[in-house]
Amino acid sequence: MSGDRLMRIHSAEFKAMAERVLRVTELTSRLNVLPFDDEAGKAELFEQILGKPLPPGVTVYPPFYTDHGLNLDLAERVFINQNCTFLDYAGIRLGERVMIGPKVTFITSGHPVDPGERRLYLTGAPIDVAENVWIGAGATILPGVSIGRDAVVAAGAVVADDVPPASLVTGSKATVHRKW
Repeated sequence: MSGDRLMRIHSAEFKAMAERVLRVTELTSRLNVLPFDDEAGKAELFEQILGKPLPPGVTVYPPFYTDHGLNLDLAERVFINQNCTFLDYAGIRLGERVMIGPKVTFITSGHPVDPGERRLYLTGAPIDVAENVWIGAGATILPGVSIGRDAVVAAGAVVADDVPPASLVTGSKATVHRKW
């Protein structure tokens, strides 16, 4: 998985990424209307979305959303509940036995804070989730975060900083840091 990224929005790289996003949006739209028991159909679409088959023992309950797919690395025995979103532009890795609750969002991309640069660039940093982590319903994991082995992220938490192994993190309080 690569490190922090900065991409100019009006560039060939951005255009290629935008084309991939449109393709994956079409694929996930098809995935999300399949009958729940159509395992073969789901496996075929996940292979197209991820660029490889799902690893052994991985369970994903649709609806499922991703914007790129090729930068989503799932280890064996990962469980992903319904209505999760993976914006994987800069890479998301989920270690073995990770459990993801419903409506969890992983975001690896953003824009510069500076208003003059905000519409010119896309920023990104990878997310790394170690083995045996549990992420509760409705949590949001932001760019550049690493979550240590055996950690628990409480439901509704917004995680902007690294989470130490074998710890519990909670909270979603917004704080004003500065004004323009």
